Amino acid sequence: MSKRDYYDVLGLSKGASADEIKKAYRKKAKELHPDRNADNPAAEGQFKEANEAYDVLKDPEKKAAYDRFGHSAFDGGMGGGGGGRPGGMGGGQGDFASAFSDVFDDLFGDFMGGGRGGRSRAARGSDLRYNLRVDLEEAYNGLTKTISVPTSVQCGSCDGSGSEGGAEPTTCPTCSGMGKVRATQGFFTVERTCPTCSGLGQIIKNPCSSCGGNGRVQKERQLSINVPPGVETGTRIRLAGEGEAGMRGGPPGDLYIFVEVKRHDIFDRDGVNLQCRVPVSMASAALGGDIEVPTIAGGRSRVSIPAGSQSGRQMRLRGKGMPALRGGGHGDMFIELAVETPVNLTSRQKELLREFEELSEDNNPESMSFFKSVKSFWDAMKG
Repeated sequence: MSKRDYYDVLGLSKGASADEIKKAYRKKAKELHPDRNADNPAAEGQFKEANEAYDVLKDPEKKAAYDRFGHSAFDGGMGGGGGGRPGGMGGGQGDFASAFSDVFDDLFGDFMGGGRGGRSRAARGSDLRYNLRVDLEEAYNGLTKTISVPTSVQCGSCDGSGSEGGAEPTTCPTCSGMGKVRATQGFFTVERTCPTCSGLGQIIKNPCSSCGGNGRVQKERQLSINVPPGVETGTRIRLAGEGEAGMRGGPPGDLYIFVEVKRHDIFDRDGVNLQCRVPVSMASAALGGDIEVPTIAGGRSRVSIPAGSQSGRQMRLRGKGMPALRGGGHGDMFIELAVETPVNLTSRQKELLREFEELSEDNNPESMSFFKSVKSFWDAMKG
């Protein structure tokens, strides 16, 4: 049975570029892999056929020979740079380990440290988190605060290189600087992090005595941070470059300030609005009058209570709430009245209240309405 054209096998036209060939093979390899086609006995043969085609077309010299002579270029009779099958394996299977490893880099390279070059010796430092608790007044006004952050900073003795005297690291002899090593297992090539350099691709022969070769040391730093007005619990402030120093001269991470606003004794917060529960005497609620209430800015506001006010009644003070974090003015403050029943009455006070009760038959409309409904309910039950 004659062999199929390698370009047809990969779904390509002649003259395809190296990138087009790799993309086409990558697609075919994923589509035809035996592990994904257990119910298709023909998939394994097609998979090997795609490997053989890619092994030839990925190599510029083999590709040129194939374009000129076709399959006969590798049958030992015409040019082609040596006899035998493509890839030197014989039997028409192609050098699968070599072919698939190219695509393996594309599929998994980002998770293994990035391509064939291995990972850079300079690793970015970790991000840090700092929890900051502020008072409601501080959240209203904003503040500048100095904090102490235990972190890693660049070693001054080796300037972050990790080597004594600042000498440059040397290429790892185990992985030749790639940061990973390969092991062939049957058809597959498996890559692992290099055990000698831990994937960095370089080693330090004479580690710095101050940092032990890490390029950074532990230190507590004092930082001044600006907390803007209007912050609330959950607000996150990012300080770029103020995190942990990078490994062996790598860039530093970031510092994230997570804000928590403490509960206030007088005000409850709801976004940009404030709630303030104000107790008033029974007489003041009945007669009405003016009261003074505090504001979060530290001032006072006069509020008029209408005569006959009940518990739970709310009044709004516009613009007396919290500032919006990103501009847009202030919220409002809501005053909620809590009518207080007097306690520890004297004999005279009790006497006056009894007299008042006898004279207040028409002064409690809500009570009158309720008990009228109760009476109707009982009468209906009797009927």
